[in-house]
Amino acid sequence: MGITSYAKFSLYKNAVFSLTLPLQKEEIVAKKFLLEQSPDAKLSIYYAPVEYINDDAAILIVGITPGFHQMQKAYTKAIQLKVEGLNNETILHQAKLASSYQGTMRKNLIQMLDELSLPDYLGLASAAELFGDANHLLHTTGLIPYPVFYKNKNYTGSTPDLLANNILSRYVMECFVNDAARLKKPVIIPLGVTVAKVLSHLAAKSLFDDTYLLTGFPHPSGANGHRHRQFALNKERMRKKLAVYFS
Repeated sequence: MGITSYAKFSLYKNAVFSLTLPLQKEEIVAKKFLLEQSPDAKLSIYYAPVEYINDDAAILIVGITPGFHQMQKAYTKAIQLKVEGLNNETILHQAKLASSYQGTMRKNLIQMLDELSLPDYLGLASAAELFGDANHLLHTTGLIPYPVFYKNKNYTGSTPDLLANNILSRYVMECFVNDAARLKKPVIIPLGVTVAKVLSHLAAKSLFDDTYLLTGFPHPSGANGHRHRQFALNKERMRKKLAVYFS
């Protein structure tokens, strides 16, 4: 299990637990949970209870940032757990597990990981177990670990440019780079071209170890119409890299 102070959750815990279910968007995409905003107010970063870190993970899956759906799932799970008297780490672990790549995205992700034979190396029947009993093997995060919105819509990583924007690049450095440095050289699965490019950029500056980065892994969103072709083109190379890692 990860060991961290979870300072942000401690700061926002009472506000999170004051909410009632079901949640409305304006209750969590709200000023009281606003972490950062650009001067023109187009770009906003909000708190969500997703900061659990699994230091012992063998697999690291990296996206851009949690979207609103993930944000809502994390809040909902944390609120459901408030009456159980659990410690902050357990609440955050369960909130992250409940919100990580839900629905079609998780289904597509599991299918691709199974095709790469990843479960065989981990002693699992399917990668689906990474989101269940074998969750201790997995850490999921975003380059910006908290939800980001641009013009009130989920930020996709393109506009504004993630590394060129001062706010976003600072969050990458202060949150993602520091958190990733705690892990013990896991296999790194970047969800999509943008994430892979940012990780390679960080590695070129000696800020991130990309030795076991599975470049070519497509974003599992159902809206990504190129994912099947991209996966097919890179499948064998990724399988070989996994074989090297687990040897």
